[in-house]
Amino acid sequence: MVRNALSQTILEVRNISKRFGGVRALRDVSFTISKGEVVGLLGDNGAGKSTLVRCISGIHPPDEGQVLIANKEVNLDTPMAARNAGVETVFQDLAMVPEFNVVENLYLNREIRSANPLLRWMGWLDTRAMARRCQKSLNRLNSRIPSLYEKIENLSGGQRQAVAIARAVSWGAELVIMDEPTAALGVEQSAQVNDLIKLISSQGVAVLLISHNMQHVIETCDRAVVLYQGQCSADVAIEDVDKNRLVSMITGAADLPLPESA
Repeated sequence: MVRNALSQTILEVRNISKRFGGVRALRDVSFTISKGEVVGLLGDNGAGKSTLVRCISGIHPPDEGQVLIANKEVNLDTPMAARNAGVETVFQDLAMVPEFNVVENLYLNREIRSANPLLRWMGWLDTRAMARRCQKSLNRLNSRIPSLYEKIENLSGGQRQAVAIARAVSWGAELVIMDEPTAALGVEQSAQVNDLIKLISSQGVAVLLISHNMQHVIETCDRAVVLYQGQCSADVAIEDVDKNRLVSMITGAADLPLPESA
């Protein structure tokens, strides 16, 4: 895939380290993501991907190192702090309520209250404003959702991902982290999600994609950052590698320096 990523650096992690008791999950991890760039975060189970994502999304603040958003150092000590800094995360379980409809899920915990002071005081919501903005967000993604009032449990896997991505980009996100977005999807739905990733990146949103599907990484990403035993072992342009090379980097079979002992 050819895309001219804009020069502005949206995310920079500098020498991020994290311990859990005697286990050093991350050691001096550093990389950057530019505006509109899609970067695959790859690694075997236990390589440190989930820990790194939690550090960036405010769930587990790093023990050492810095996180910069748009060249400004930020303290991501809570998920809300990460969101306020422009980092949205779409986890594998999507964190949606199946019994709620599309609008209710898009505005979950971010509901718009009525502009009328009395109704606002009584807790009334501005459902029309939420529906209007929800439709605008879905239109931005060219999403094929049958109805804003359809329950999430009635949507396909690809449609649920579209709602989750729309929710992420609706709040001015500079960076969207996506955790295995196509893991439970078929070929057609996976292709739809990949198209959504390409679309939001073309609109200037940076994407950090965690995936074990090398074909999707090759088709969707501009670069790949590989973690091996908690360290950043490779940062390569996708056009310079193939699937076999990526797999060898992930497993440590490639000619890569091994991490030092803790």
